[in-house]
Amino acid sequence: MKDQENISAMMAEIGARARAAATVLASASAERKHAALIGAAEAIWKNRQEILDANKKDLEYGRDKGLSDAMMDRLMLDEARIQGMVDGLRSVAEQKDPVGEVMDAWDRPSGLHIERVRTPLGVIGVIYESRPNVTADAGALCLKAGNAVILRGGSEGFHSSRAIHACLQKGLRDANLPEDAVQLVPTRDRAAVSEMLTMTDTIDVIVPRGGKGLVGLVQREARVPVFAHLEGIVHIYIDAHADPEKALRIALNAKTRRTGICGAAECLLIHEKIVKTVGQGVLRALMDAGVEVRGDETLRGIDGVTPATDDDWGREYLDMIIAARTVSGVDEAIAHIRTYGSNHTECVITEDAEVARTFMTQLDSAILMHNASTQFADGGEFGMGAEIGIATGKMHARGPVGAAQLTSFKYLVTGDGTVRA
Repeated sequence: MKDQENISAMMAEIGARARAAATVLASASAERKHAALIGAAEAIWKNRQEILDANKKDLEYGRDKGLSDAMMDRLMLDEARIQGMVDGLRSVAEQKDPVGEVMDAWDRPSGLHIERVRTPLGVIGVIYESRPNVTADAGALCLKAGNAVILRGGSEGFHSSRAIHACLQKGLRDANLPEDAVQLVPTRDRAAVSEMLTMTDTIDVIVPRGGKGLVGLVQREARVPVFAHLEGIVHIYIDAHADPEKALRIALNAKTRRTGICGAAECLLIHEKIVKTVGQGVLRALMDAGVEVRGDETLRGIDGVTPATDDDWGREYLDMIIAARTVSGVDEAIAHIRTYGSNHTECVITEDAEVARTFMTQLDSAILMHNASTQFADGGEFGMGAEIGIATGKMHARGPVGAAQLTSFKYLVTGDGTVRA
């Protein structure tokens, strides 16, 4: 009980400090925010060995915890991934500042001039698992949008996140912005998560990044509004009019480039007319690359394909496993995705413009792709510099959540002694 009281007091203090910092950030100049982000990027690169040393401790912790290979891949940092964090920070820094942007403006016959202007959300709570680079991405995007952020990283990435967070705070200090603008919850205790979900006085929105268990918990228990995606159950439909080379290249990349990310393909839908040609070629290439293919009755005739069960449809593997089934055409593919999908990302591979149009207009996932790998379902690849997550809901933010999506708006109304009749 005493520990719970201590956690509650600690989180209340963090929340109060974040709220105070948010009031400063809301009117901070674009130049100071830019300087903080560039300073953080420079600090991360300068201190990359300390970050790698911290990450070694986390990898050891993850191995002892029995994390899967995909989760260990998410957790692991190397110099290239640190360079990616640095590039992401610099990219966000160079983006146009969204705060104060006039989204629309109009005049009324009454004599009023009205502007709708972007404004920060306030304080954002980010709860995430495994991937320590989220510390940098989330901190950068919230700062760019003029928000304070409370970061609660997963227990697996505890040391890495602390090392990265120290660099973000150096950037803030050097830019004369409050260090409390980016805070990291300093405990692995899960009670801190429960506290964040009910901090309605100090947190304006929660963003969970992690597995189904974490996101489901947040969506069930949060009293604070949530931007979330539950799972990345990503489908690729290979149409009868697919280009064989494109189908092979896209399917291999979508499944095998990185299996542990939410944009990795988890289910292939293959038109029945091309099972023995393009379909068989794609499945054999996947199996040759080390992917376990779990197929329906038709596809089990291909050597090496193992039987799929009902549990394989609508499953996020995050591993070198993919489900596959045949469909009679685009309409059946759409019906399957509506039944088993998670509204994250879907792809159609076809040279038939009408099939592509049908697929992309009749499905309502956050991201729909035509002849492109689903591994592009990423804010950085969309030109946002980085993302805080992929939102699959329909309120406020949807798809990659970048700096602009971390703002709200207000109306500025100007008159000249104007009164209402």
